[in-house]
Amino acid sequence: MNLDELLKEYSELELQLADPAVHADQSRARTLGKRYAQLTPIVATYRELESARDDLVAAKELAGEDEGFAAEAKEIEERLPKLEERLKHLLIPRDPNDDKDIIMEIKAGEGGEESALFAGDLLRMYLRYAERIGWKAEIIDSQPSDLGGYKDVTVAIKAKGDEGVWSRLKYEGGVHRVQRVPVTESQGRIHTSAAGVLVYPEAEEVDVQIDPNDLRIDVYRSSGPGGQSVNTTDSAVRITHLPTGVVVSCQNEKSQLQNKESALRILRARLLAVAQEEADAAAQAERKSQVRTVDRSERIRTYNFPENRISDHRVGFKAYNLDQVLDGELNAVTQSLIDAEMAEKLAQHS
Repeated sequence: MNLDELLKEYSELELQLADPAVHADQSRARTLGKRYAQLTPIVATYRELESARDDLVAAKELAGEDEGFAAEAKEIEERLPKLEERLKHLLIPRDPNDDKDIIMEIKAGEGGEESALFAGDLLRMYLRYAERIGWKAEIIDSQPSDLGGYKDVTVAIKAKGDEGVWSRLKYEGGVHRVQRVPVTESQGRIHTSAAGVLVYPEAEEVDVQIDPNDLRIDVYRSSGPGGQSVNTTDSAVRITHLPTGVVVSCQNEKSQLQNKESALRILRARLLAVAQEEADAAAQAERKSQVRTVDRSERIRTYNFPENRISDHRVGFKAYNLDQVLDGELNAVTQSLIDAEMAEKLAQHS
């Protein structure tokens, strides 16, 4: 959509949001309000740029009569490129999922208990990061390991402000590698193991329509640690989406109904991701990003404990504050990925 179309859409949104009848439908009003908020910075910058251009013309005309206007013209000329650059950034097409919350799965890889412990470290990192930003995180399913790590854990992270979780954590999907001396190693040798992270934008029911006839739902007894009631009732739920073969299991809650609801949340997110990957593949010529890749086997990052180093292999980011990153200080890492993607998009649209 070009700038003229965006300006026209903005004017139409202003008229609709001024209509009291629109606010009778809260869902529609929220949708229109969100889009209006997205377009406001673009329109404000465009208007500021046009005003500056008009002021420059006027200042140049008056400069012959008053030297003060010559200085003003020079100041405006220096400001114009910054406004033009800001507008160019704002006009870059946004990821349509940037406003969404996410569901994240962290899975231990090869490496046994050490990999499961690392999966637990990653979970804590994301939970602490969410806490620092003011997001709400909720573990919706988990399979703990014997030494306190996780074989598999699923967490939902929700934003409280305007910025969606997906916009910052969508880059986390891939294989995370750790290099350290495992707690199970008696000789003090450094081992390498890995954990996989999958990130999905959380899908609303309107995003993904699921036909109940397409689901096979099995119930069974929960397994693993969890106290007296976990293993005594058929509360665990496994849902198979027959058309795609996607299988989701949940056993965290004591209630079969709660486990079913959690499983459906994960299923919706996975089906939305599948649909988007298919759309991406169909439009592969449009998809040239080096920052993110559909190939989740890609080794994206290394956490080196002996050197206190974190390295992101996609953009060449490297820092020696691994202890702080694992305590939730992820901003510098995620910002390097955001900046790299923005630079790539600018290059594509220049």
